[in-house]
Amino acid sequence: MTRHSQTMPPDYFEDRYAGDPDPWQFTTSPYEAGKYAATLEALPKSHYASALEIGCSIGIFTEALAPRCDALISVDTAEKALEQARERCEAVPQVRFERLHVPDGWPEGRFDLILMSEVIYFLDPDDMARLAERILETLRPDGDLVLVHWTGPTHYPQSGDEASDMLIGILDGSIRIVHHHRTDRYRLDVLTRIA
Repeated sequence: MTRHSQTMPPDYFEDRYAGDPDPWQFTTSPYEAGKYAATLEALPKSHYASALEIGCSIGIFTEALAPRCDALISVDTAEKALEQARERCEAVPQVRFERLHVPDGWPEGRFDLILMSEVIYFLDPDDMARLAERILETLRPDGDLVLVHWTGPTHYPQSGDEASDMLIGILDGSIRIVHHHRTDRYRLDVLTRIA
């Protein structure tokens, strides 16, 4: 499998959703359902004042996370995905959606939870360094950073393990690992910002 060397561009995601409204089977996959449940269970706090979800896609996990947040900003790079997410979460007033391509695009505000599921392996090392800067600029002291990524082979710039290890390494000294869980298909890392 040939790996991309640079961050996946926005049109890669737009093209995926143009061909299939649920290209990664978020609504039907037992893998996704199990991963979502494990992610919610691993959150260190029962409630968050201000949360940021990077890569919300069609809003399946957004809808599940929202009851634990006073305010939740969910971002994605694909407008077709966001259209579905907005519709799915229209009865959830604390959620706001933004179309942004991370790390160049980033929402305003500071957060006590930043969650990234199945997204950071799309980034090359330069963008990963910029992502770390964004996290450190906006994650409050004692705030939580959650990374959840597929560990199988990819054609993206990095594997799930490479991406997670790289970001954790860049953030070393500013975060502590409070939870690490691994299955045969994904890894889940929960990190807390050192005050």
